[in-house]
Amino acid sequence: MHLQQETSYSRIDTTIDKGPAIEARGNAYETKADNTSELIKQVPSSHEECLNEEIVWFAMSAPYRRELKAKAFLESKGIECFVPMKNAIVDKRNGIKSRQLVPAIHNLIFVHTSKSTIQELKRGRDFLQYMTRPQGGKNTPITIPDKQMSQFIAATDTANEELIYLRPEEIDLKKGAKVRVHGGAFDGMEGTFMKVQGKRNRRVVILVKSVAAVALAEISPDLIEIIK
Repeated sequence: MHLQQETSYSRIDTTIDKGPAIEARGNAYETKADNTSELIKQVPSSHEECLNEEIVWFAMSAPYRRELKAKAFLESKGIECFVPMKNAIVDKRNGIKSRQLVPAIHNLIFVHTSKSTIQELKRGRDFLQYMTRPQGGKNTPITIPDKQMSQFIAATDTANEELIYLRPEEIDLKKGAKVRVHGGAFDGMEGTFMKVQGKRNRRVVILVKSVAAVALAEISPDLIEIIK
């Protein structure tokens, strides 16, 4: 499925206007006096302030490899987010190599919050954009079901060096069998048991629809149950 990241951004309204001293607009208040206009943003510091809205996982783009910058910003606002990480050998400026945790998929971050909160947080910040997909004749932000996201986090939060990250278009789930893992590090996980390019043995692949996929480390066939 073809994905797009948004190309237009919301802007702060600085139009000079005369009228009431304070105008309430959702989660922001615009204070006006002496031909000046100042937008005072009041972003909820926790989910308790937006209980009337559904909290969902958004797949977001952080262009130019700024996923860690986006993560630090969101966490400073008390927003839950996730960037899959992996161990890699990194060259330092002094020529010394070291093993470090680095993002496994660049430009990608998952954000767990409400639509109005993320809309306000991303305002004017080009390092935080929606990932979208065509739906009903328009581009709609991609959201991930909680169960699917919880499984993806559980599989990738280990920084296991045998994990293989894939793009959705690189796999064809129809060529595999739906399975559940019983026992081991990936106990209880469900995915598709299939052949992965470059690997001799088949792997269990977990998909985040339209966004990413991860092939788990090799699992003993004795721990795999085929399900319908």
